[in-house]
Amino acid sequence: MSLVPKLLRFALLSFNTLKIDESHSLSHSMNVLHHANNILNSELESNPFLENQKNIIYTSAILHDICDNKYTDQEKGLSYIQDFLYKDTNLSENEINISIEIIDKMSYSKVKKKGFPNMGDYQLCYHIVREADLLASYDFDRSIIYHMNNIDSRFLESLKNSIDFFKQRVLMHEEDGLFITKYSKTLSRKLKIDSINQIQKWTKIL
Repeated sequence: MSLVPKLLRFALLSFNTLKIDESHSLSHSMNVLHHANNILNSELESNPFLENQKNIIYTSAILHDICDNKYTDQEKGLSYIQDFLYKDTNLSENEINISIEIIDKMSYSKVKKKGFPNMGDYQLCYHIVREADLLASYDFDRSIIYHMNNIDSRFLESLKNSIDFFKQRVLMHEEDGLFITKYSKTLSRKLKIDSINQIQKWTKIL
């Protein structure tokens, strides 16, 4: 079995075991993977070295939420991912170590608190995965689903919480300097408009 199908199967089984709700489960992993692949392809011509970092990008994109501290202990989650990668993939030790480091350091909260880490030769690789996750965050309905599952099951409360969350965080991604690549900067502007439209549609339904 090639790498991506194996990673997706492991991700699905892990999400089910950890009872991670649909806002951060397989569909989200797939969306992040697609965004990461698009950013990667936009950067390959000017940064051909990325061709040799594809496995790291795909691995980090698919598995990043298995150790999300909103659902599990992060250190145990990272160890769980690392064990799987060593036992069930043909990734090199370096590819595994860098993938784990990206997953560990890519979260919004860590970047806001500590800034971007120094990843050396894998700096752009890191940004590709991190930006892919940010691009996936523009789905407003996904935020409602998360809040209903984890904060308050009442829809109207979750809608209000999600609107506040988007105003304070998601809609500020570009202004906060969180995008490095040209592709992500361009797409984020479109996704920001889409998010605002999603919010407005809910107000019309209700």
